[in-house]
Amino acid sequence: MWRKAVLVAVLALVMGYLYHTDPQMPTRMLDYISESLPQMELSGSSEPRPPALEEAIARGWQTLITAPARRWARVAVGVNACVDVVVSGVGLLQALALEPGSGRDHEVLHTKEDLKEAFVHYMGKGAAAERFFSDKEVFQRIARAAAEYPGAQLYVGGNAALIGQKLASNPELVVLLCGPVGPKLHEMLDEQIVVPPESLQETDEFHLILEYKSGEQWGSSRAPQANRFILSHDVSNGEMSTLETFVASLEDFQPDLVVLSGLHMMEGMGRDLWEERLKEAVVAISEVRNEVPIHLELASMTDRDYMNRILQEVMPIMNSIGLNEQELLFLAQSGGGPHADLTSWDRIPDVGRVSDILLWILEQHGRADPESEADLTRIHFHTLAYHILATVDGHWGNQEAAVSAGARVASSQACGLQDVDITKVILKAPLTFHSSFSEPRESLVVDPSRPVTVWSRGNVSFHLTPVLVCKHPLRTVGLGDAISAEGLVFSELTPRPEL
Repeated sequence: MWRKAVLVAVLALVMGYLYHTDPQMPTRMLDYISESLPQMELSGSSEPRPPALEEAIARGWQTLITAPARRWARVAVGVNACVDVVVSGVGLLQALALEPGSGRDHEVLHTKEDLKEAFVHYMGKGAAAERFFSDKEVFQRIARAAAEYPGAQLYVGGNAALIGQKLASNPELVVLLCGPVGPKLHEMLDEQIVVPPESLQETDEFHLILEYKSGEQWGSSRAPQANRFILSHDVSNGEMSTLETFVASLEDFQPDLVVLSGLHMMEGMGRDLWEERLKEAVVAISEVRNEVPIHLELASMTDRDYMNRILQEVMPIMNSIGLNEQELLFLAQSGGGPHADLTSWDRIPDVGRVSDILLWILEQHGRADPESEADLTRIHFHTLAYHILATVDGHWGNQEAAVSAGARVASSQACGLQDVDITKVILKAPLTFHSSFSEPRESLVVDPSRPVTVWSRGNVSFHLTPVLVCKHPLRTVGLGDAISAEGLVFSELTPRPEL
């Protein structure tokens, strides 16, 4: 073991030196090292040696992931739920007789050609996206083709239902799920999940999940990493029609944590609808008891006005949010935050830039200022290579365990496993980075044996851990929801002193 420890320490020192001479060098070296180490052999043994860095991080997580002192007992989740039809994206588009071409983003999809262009656009970036399909009849034809496509699979879908499923895997938790639950979805839900009768409907809402693999090619477009493109014609979720039912059910259920998702679905319904419905949503959410924390799970959006309204009106009444790198950058662009001039991230998002945007959200729209009336004190950020949990001091505890648990489930679930298999994952996160993109900033290092790096900016603490990225992911849908759910399970509110 001491040899592995020495190797890890030497690698970290070398990476730190190289970072100052060439900031991209450590990332390139890590890709090489992580691929090469499995081929190396232990002295005197013919057995291949597992990767030293990956093994150290996996062992470090085991040490850091401890249960919070105060656990949630009852969690209410709403309000988007559906059945996911998962298919090969390229295969389905070929079955629809579409030819590969140039990519182009569309805020709303109206035709099969729009679908093809948007899919190619995001596949070329390796980025996740979700879009509303406006034409019901065309969508139904696409849905039939997807359901009949060889290898198509049905899963529980919708952020709320997926988070509910993950939470329900903890036997000590009672979970309430409120959303448009049809017969097929109800059949697939975990037995521990309570569904209010008012949430049940006669038909299911279907979402099409077009997946692609890392390196998959269609025409001139090649995916740099595995991901998915989601489309739906979903009016029930699009109007958040069960939101009032959800809030009303909280009185009887008496949760000690509320998880809200589905706001992104309203974007495709048009400005007139979302403007009015967002006002109603804010009023409804404001009725939740003050002592019950609310977590908001974001998802892909394209309308900057709509995102800015969420930033201004919804986020301040949340206690916690979960989001990925696309959503974080879009928040900055929509609200005029730091690095809003970036059009997209270049491969692995720069930690300093991410840190700047997270701090801006908590300072401008959260409670980083003790005099602020906003409630937002926690952000769980996740990207492929690493996760960051940013919290305002004095409000949350057990952050090391929470961010580690989220990263661990990302590594295992992507590979279709219950536990991390270090032979099937690769480290892509930088081992050295800066706390901010601009001066003054702190140079920081990841210690693989205790793989959570902590730093502070004012009264905001940041906890970063690398992700052991699955080399050949089996399914990418729902990873963000699983990450947020697992992070919440291991999080705890710090008791506030009574006045």
